[in-house]
Amino acid sequence: MVGASALAVAPKHRILVVGDSLSAEYGLRRGTGWVALLEKKLAAEKVAASVVNASISGDTTSGGRARLPALLQTHRPNLVVIELGANDALRGLPLALTQENLAAMTRAAQQVDARVVLLGMQVPPNYGRQYAERFARVFADVATAHRAAMVPFLLKGVADAPDSLKWFQADRIHPLEAAHPRMLANVWPTLKKALR
Repeated sequence: MVGASALAVAPKHRILVVGDSLSAEYGLRRGTGWVALLEKKLAAEKVAASVVNASISGDTTSGGRARLPALLQTHRPNLVVIELGANDALRGLPLALTQENLAAMTRAAQQVDARVVLLGMQVPPNYGRQYAERFARVFADVATAHRAAMVPFLLKGVADAPDSLKWFQADRIHPLEAAHPRMLANVWPTLKKALR
């Protein structure tokens, strides 16, 4: 039997982050990525929440879709943050597949009464304007169709900054530690609203 004191400290919100290297602290010191910063932000704002970071470097929307049912069952989140899609673009996977996977993940989370926040991604200009526009629209279309919340671009102020190279590791793909507070600042307003 759970005592009253245990119930009092039980988090009101259970947040599950399903992402790729952008959320998995690739190349960073542990505890410095935007998800770890989110935990600190929630504590500072006195929001009773626990955060599970189930992000895996290199993951695609297909990988996330396959992993999600077990994650939902294990962690029973009431808010799911989906940060996937960049690796689909890097691997040249069909946009229709990316969209269907994101939609399936959103539906699966909503079926267990979890709210969903999609973190939008954009591709570099060398992919061509038409592809870049279609890729960005995938996230918006899924969010609209399933009434999910959405952050338009996780790397706003980082990848599209005039001095963007200074925000990235040597591979020019993964943001430096200094970029992660900006990433959290992009996510926080939407996430805070979803927690209400």
